[in-house]
Amino acid sequence: MIKKLLGIFQNKQFHNLSFYGFGQLFNLVTPLLVIPYIVSVCGEENFGKTAVGMALCFFLMVFIDYGSDLVGVREIAINRDDFIQTQKIFATNYLAKTILLLGVLFLCLILFQTIPFFANEKKMFLLGLTLLIGQFLNPTWFLQGVENVKWITYSNIISKSIYLLLIFLFIKVEQDYVLINLFWGIGMIISNGLFFFLIIKKYKFSFSSIHKKDILQFLRRDFKMFGSQIFVSIQMYSPVILISYLGTNLMAGQYKIVEQVILIFKTYILLFFNYVFPNVCYSLEKNKQRGIYNWKLFNGANFIFVLVSMVFFYFFSYDIVSYFNPTNRYALSNLLQLAVFYPVLFALSIPLKQLVLAWNFNRFYVNLTSIAVILNIIAIIILLPQFQVYGVFYSLLFIEGIMILFYLICIRKKLFSKEETNQ
Repeated sequence: MIKKLLGIFQNKQFHNLSFYGFGQLFNLVTPLLVIPYIVSVCGEENFGKTAVGMALCFFLMVFIDYGSDLVGVREIAINRDDFIQTQKIFATNYLAKTILLLGVLFLCLILFQTIPFFANEKKMFLLGLTLLIGQFLNPTWFLQGVENVKWITYSNIISKSIYLLLIFLFIKVEQDYVLINLFWGIGMIISNGLFFFLIIKKYKFSFSSIHKKDILQFLRRDFKMFGSQIFVSIQMYSPVILISYLGTNLMAGQYKIVEQVILIFKTYILLFFNYVFPNVCYSLEKNKQRGIYNWKLFNGANFIFVLVSMVFFYFFSYDIVSYFNPTNRYALSNLLQLAVFYPVLFALSIPLKQLVLAWNFNRFYVNLTSIAVILNIIAIIILLPQFQVYGVFYSLLFIEGIMILFYLICIRKKLFSKEETNQ
């Protein structure tokens, strides 16, 4: 047993996961450090405005990435030993992203000038566009492909450290909220720009060999993947925008504070999914019963951890929300007590998603996700006026429950059959 544990700790994959996990932990801790300070200086309403601006930029990042976080990673991983192909993939991605970035920035300049919802906070939205420039430079997709976890982690730490420093140095009065997203973008530009140029220097990449047809082929080929990522992005970032548009910025700020708490566990569950998923796929392919046993073992232990944590958060909700310096702590405490059920459902749906994808029900997954996103938006629009921020979490819980139900319907025959496949 001890030898097995030592073998796990010495394993390269475990070492990379630990290093990557540390970087992700730094990403999660950073908002927990700055949000109480921002709320105390700028107020919940202005914090809600910045949350809307950030959510909008994160949604627009999908257009900049254009599926490179999935397709690009795979292509670099497959061709990492072929310099010509690796250079072509890297250069084509960035030249195509240049066109996409310019197009998105041009469109944003028009929207922020003409649409009242954006024009009222034009300065904040315009300064937040630095986030898109920072994402354009982001080489994480390439570093994932070559499994350079250290550079990914260093980039995260540098970016967030710059953001923290700028926030505590320059956010001094309520009106400074317009600078918050700018500072996040500056951190991204400096850090991602640094590692972007380090990659070019290390691999001696050139952009001169790329032709117009290569860029057009790239844009046509990855359009479907880009389209599917839009739905995922809408699911993640639309709630806070809808709350601000249909409700108030104060409500958006309250939602963002509570969301930040449960986001810790949502991110943890997704990280756990990425780590366990390859093992589940391999086990199911070799021996179905053994694969299901491993799936239950890994995800069962993880579910218990999430459940116990959410019980703790439920009973200490007032103390937790008090950390963020909100004006109405009792209201946020009650909201958090509702929100803690979401990570519990999420810890059930993600393991089922593992089986859906492992058994190659990809089309079912894409269709279900698309429908769920649309239903979620409709439910928020209907419930928000009557239940305010509670309505958003009612919608999220309902949709997650629907996902669990349909996942089970999809895989029930394979999950509960006694067949065993050996290869």
